[in-house]
Amino acid sequence: MNNQEELQIIQRICEGETNLFSIFLHRYSNAVYSLIIRIASSKEDAEELTQDVFLKAFKKLKTFQGKSSFVTWLYRIAYNTAISATRKTRQEIFYIDEKMIEKVPDENVNLLFENDENEDLLNKLQAVLKKLNAEEKTLITLYYTKGEKVNDIAAIMNLSSDNVKTKLYRVRKKLYLLMNNNDRYATR
Repeated sequence: MNNQEELQIIQRICEGETNLFSIFLHRYSNAVYSLIIRIASSKEDAEELTQDVFLKAFKKLKTFQGKSSFVTWLYRIAYNTAISATRKTRQEIFYIDEKMIEKVPDENVNLLFENDENEDLLNKLQAVLKKLNAEEKTLITLYYTKGEKVNDIAAIMNLSSDNVKTKLYRVRKKLYLLMNNNDRYATR
């Protein structure tokens, strides 16, 4: 389904064919859930927040202007909903000194992330993702898991494209440090 088809469905929903919203629910619920679970870290919370996202999207559907794709708009609602929910709970995150991050050679990071077929690497990555803050988890999820473009991530997270690029660059280095047991430099 392309953007034009989605816009037509949205128009029909806004005109009263509310049952058509189930198309979006079926099409995007797994994607929204997988983004939220990375931020919320609790299956039950993620399920509840996913329902909240679709309820909010349905209520705000008339405000969708089509400036971005529908999924980008939906991810923005999901991101904001999940971030709001995590602010209410205390999550343990790790801070790594910026000087340590700057010392990591780009080549090392590139070599580490090029080998995405390595099962041990993927297991380590899953373990350290939990140590990132919500924004960092979202960046990694949207860019690497969802394959979103930098401009779309910027729209979702209300950042500039350059800011997204910089944050992705830094979080990759942070992941490198965490995956190589350099989290001894991290503070909680």
